[in-house]
Amino acid sequence: MDTARAAALTLIREVTESGRLLPEVSDKILAPLSGPDRARAMRLALTTLRWKDRADRALGPHLRMKPRPEVLNVMRLALCEIYVEGAAPHGAVGAAVDLSRGTERGKGQAGLVNAVLRNVLRKGPEAWEALPVPRLPKWLRKPLVTDFGKDAVAGMEIAFAAGAPLDLTVKDDPEGWAEQLGGTVTPTGSVRLARQGQVSKLPGYDEGAWWVQDAAAAVPVRALDPQPGERVLDMCAAPGGKTMQIAAAGAEVTALDISEGRLAQVHENLARCGLAAEVVAADALEWQGRPFDAVLLDAPCSATGTIRRHPDLPVAKTSDAFPELFALQERLIDRALSLVKPGGRVVFCTCSLLIDEGEEQVRDALARHPGLTVETAPLSIPGIDSAWVGPEGLRLRPDYWPDLGGMDGFFVTVLRRAPHGDDSAGGPV
Repeated sequence: MDTARAAALTLIREVTESGRLLPEVSDKILAPLSGPDRARAMRLALTTLRWKDRADRALGPHLRMKPRPEVLNVMRLALCEIYVEGAAPHGAVGAAVDLSRGTERGKGQAGLVNAVLRNVLRKGPEAWEALPVPRLPKWLRKPLVTDFGKDAVAGMEIAFAAGAPLDLTVKDDPEGWAEQLGGTVTPTGSVRLARQGQVSKLPGYDEGAWWVQDAAAAVPVRALDPQPGERVLDMCAAPGGKTMQIAAAGAEVTALDISEGRLAQVHENLARCGLAAEVVAADALEWQGRPFDAVLLDAPCSATGTIRRHPDLPVAKTSDAFPELFALQERLIDRALSLVKPGGRVVFCTCSLLIDEGEEQVRDALARHPGLTVETAPLSIPGIDSAWVGPEGLRLRPDYWPDLGGMDGFFVTVLRRAPHGDDSAGGPV
């Protein structure tokens, strides 16, 4: 049996049946494989999860009843391998039959797998291409349609299906690095590569000239505009892209995160790029530090803006955890305000498409802290359309820059404490 295909099927099963994300399960499943097979298994799993909705639409007319999940995943994998990855149909069908025979729950279903896949293939690739772009699940699609409208959500779904290019934040000379790497410079100054290979083999990696960071994820620090000598707290710092942006600007940055394991990556990236930061493993809600000139709070969130790169998210997750996340964000905003000097600024951001994790959080914070204000002038960043900025802050969406490859969904706002500390920000959290 093809070990990469078998591992991909196991990854798909874990996401679709256990509700766990790929990073939570991939290390153990992929550990026995060679490097190339690990990469292939992960690619096949991501492709299948991304196109799962279209595969189900293609299979539906040929199934009298829904098969066992394991068997359905085998057929999904085969169709996505053929129509998205470009695999030879006979090879992919044969591999699917072998996979079904090799799984406990797929035994006795090899004939069904073979017959259904061949029936789908008889319609040709044109039938596959004519099917709708994969739709978001109802738990996410419904609130997004309410907030942004059907056309915007359709655009987001197109962006999610297309996947994400590789974006880099460079320490200096983005035009020069774009030329050397065969990429382009985005309107906001990131270097975007259309072709992706092994990141560590690219020019500039070893010398720390750049780091991987989606163009949208680089915007919050540009809004913060850290200055040389300023003391800045990156409050939920891992994996460290924003910490490095702040350090590269010359500010004295403290990188705070609750996860020691994730902070190891921050240490590695800082060392590779020749940048310095104080790195602290602690709970931001309990950690004590003298007031900072500025605080960056990239708060834990639903991550619904990152589905271009994480197609497992809408498959594995539901809205069940939302109330807990919203409450945590509220507490972290209050904590961030208590850690910044009177008159200082807090940049609050989330990689979420949900208004409840962006604009609504700002409205609630303004109600809790009477002297608090929102500053929109710092959001006038090169490459940012003024129409994307509202009273509460900047809303970035995956359907923006459709001709350039899109961007992650983000919300970014700049909050300013009252100059005399009379905004109740120093109170208990």
